[in-house]
Amino acid sequence: MGLETKPVIGDAQRLKIYFLPNLMTAGNLFCGFVALTKIVEADAHSANFNNTIKNALFFIFLACIFDLLDGRVARMGGSESPFGREFDSLADLISFGAAPAFLVHRIVLRDVFVANPEVGWFIASIYLICGALRLARFNCLSAMSSTGGSGEFLGFPIPAAAGLVASLTLFLMWWDEHDFATGIWRFGLAGIMILLSMMMVSEVKYPSFKKLDLKSTRPFTKLVIGALFCGLLLIFRNKILPVVLPLFFTAYLVYGFVRPRISRQIRREIEDEDEYDQD
Repeated sequence: MGLETKPVIGDAQRLKIYFLPNLMTAGNLFCGFVALTKIVEADAHSANFNNTIKNALFFIFLACIFDLLDGRVARMGGSESPFGREFDSLADLISFGAAPAFLVHRIVLRDVFVANPEVGWFIASIYLICGALRLARFNCLSAMSSTGGSGEFLGFPIPAAAGLVASLTLFLMWWDEHDFATGIWRFGLAGIMILLSMMMVSEVKYPSFKKLDLKSTRPFTKLVIGALFCGLLLIFRNKILPVVLPLFFTAYLVYGFVRPRISRQIRREIEDEDEYDQD
């Protein structure tokens, strides 16, 4: 009878946890948790209701920035790993799934379904469940891919969905600053959230911009336009951001539908893929 031996875990099988990308993901998760606490603390009868909601929106947007950075840092350093992918999805589910669902329920659904609060929670849960399904599908497709990732997303990305919900909320508050708690336009957020839920689990393809190389050369005109745009945002951020952010996320949502119908040249120009040589 042969002796049984325990499997030896080799270097290639050891769990790889890269510090900097996962630190960015932890920042994403922390921001999502803080956003949730702010939304729960918000009291519609308090004079600080708008400020509390704005603080929650700030942390959702900050989570979007951390989410953008963790993937960029991982790809630039060649430190992508299965652990990082799973950790990122868990953080995304909190920051971009639970937080926006709580947000829309807090400022819209709870008031609409006063007599039947279960209906409001059910509608909010649709967004959360669809977001979880979208993340699970993304992880499965990434694990099955032999190329280490794709330049396209299948379905609307959950960070973009959360960004659209948060930016529209910010726009409504900017539009009707002193009457947001009773403004009729806010009820449109519930319908938009249902639409985004369907888009996240759809098969519409969106560019991931993973191939965008920040070190490659760009025309001087683009540099000037970009610098001026950033300057305007810094100077007039309170007036421009509430309008620019919803337009930006809405354009990305619509782009998934028009993308198959435009020429490859225009698509490459928009997505900035392999257009210029490296330095």
